[in-house]
Order: sequence, then structure tokens, then C-alpha cells
Amino acid sequence: MRTLKIFLAVIFAWAIVFVPAQVYAEVTTVILVRHGETPYNAVKRYQGHLDIPLNETGLKQAQLLAKSLKDYPIDVFISSPLSRAYVTTQTVAKAHGATIAYTDDRFREVDYGDWSGQYVADLKVKYPEQFKLWQERPWLITFPNGENLRDMQYRGRAALEDAVAKYPGKTIFIGAHSHINTVLLCSVLGLDPEHFKQIRQNNTCVNVLKYEDGVWQLVLLNSVAHLGSLTLESGVMK
Repeated sequence: MRTLKIFLAVIFAWAIVFVPAQVYAEVTTVILVRHGETPYNAVKRYQGHLDIPLNETGLKQAQLLAKSLKDYPIDVFISSPLSRAYVTTQTVAKAHGATIAYTDDRFREVDYGDWSGQYVADLKVKYPEQFKLWQERPWLITFPNGENLRDMQYRGRAALEDAVAKYPGKTIFIGAHSHINTVLLCSVLGLDPEHFKQIRQNNTCVNVLKYEDGVWQLVLLNSVAHLGSLTLESGVMK
């Protein structure tokens, strides 16, 4: 009986020392990034699902981003299929001698519907009441023939959870867009979309999230340190 007690005590002690270490070592890191600047960003024109490429500034921003992350170990690269996000992600992946694992439509920017391709100045005239709502209470608007923030948040969070489940314990780079990033950050932090306007996402900004045992932590938000003098040129238009 005494031998059995000693044996059980040893097993219990082993479990305390080793099992938690194995469980808590499974930390997944997500590097969530917004794409570089596009011609539409530069002139305050809405893009949404339109596939607008990076401009010269955006390409340079992507290169600076890649340079800043080249020595940081990244296991997997995932991107929105839209070229502005894809090229940004691809540029960073190449610096690591890697390729994009897959694209996910759910990481696309919000669907602006009839607002796509429109200039901000024109929308103020064409849709005065809706534009005011978008500026003051954005979580309440559904874009004409488009979607709303909650729809986007739902699809984006599902894509994020799928990526983390597929690559547990890895470092995952996700190249996406301003608004999808913002609603994802609100979601993992337990914030309602009402806080949407309080989170800024500059071109090629870096957000770092840690996921462990069902809990998300925000480690870095909207960092554009890699841009140096270009920082102030990074607009917030999508």
C-alpha cells in the first residue's frame, strides 16, 4: 500500500511539473497586417471588394515591411485574395523564402456595394444621411447592395479561428485590410463594433496577437515603425 502511495505521488508530481508546460507551450502568434497604399487610398476613394493594385508608395511600404520582418520567424502566410493585400503578403513571404499558403475570401475588405469606387466628397452629396450614419454610428449602416460591419466581423472571425485551428503553435502572417482588421481586433478583445472608430489601421501596419488556451491577447497595435518618414503618408481609406 505504501509503495502504491509513493507511485501515485510521483505520477502526480510529474503531472504538475510537465503536463502544464506542454499545454501552455502551445501559443499561436498572429501577425495581422494591412496592405500598402493604393491609388484609391491616395485620393480618398472607396475600394471594398474592388481589386485595386498597390501604387509606387504601397510597393515601397511593402518592401520596408518585409525588410523589418525578415529576421522574425514566420511559419505560415495567408492573404486576402485582393491584389493589394496579396502583393503585400507575397513581398514579406519572399523575404522569408516562402510562399503564400492560401488565400481566404473571408479576409476581404468590407463590401461597400454601390459605394465602391466612389469618392468621399461625392458620397457626402449622394448619400448625406447614410454617410453621416457611417461617420457617427458605422455599426448601424448596411451599405447599399453591400454588407455591414457585423457581417464582415462574423466571416473574418471564422477565417481567423480556422487559421489558428489549422496551425496551432505556429506564427501566422495574415495580409488583409483596414476594416476587416479593425472588426477582428474588436472581436478578439471582446469589444462591440461600437468601438470601430477607436482603432486605426494605417497602410502596412502590424498588429500582433497571441492565442493561448482559448484566450486572445493584443501584443502590438497599428505599428508602422518600419515606414519611418513614410508614416504620415499612410492614409486610412480602404
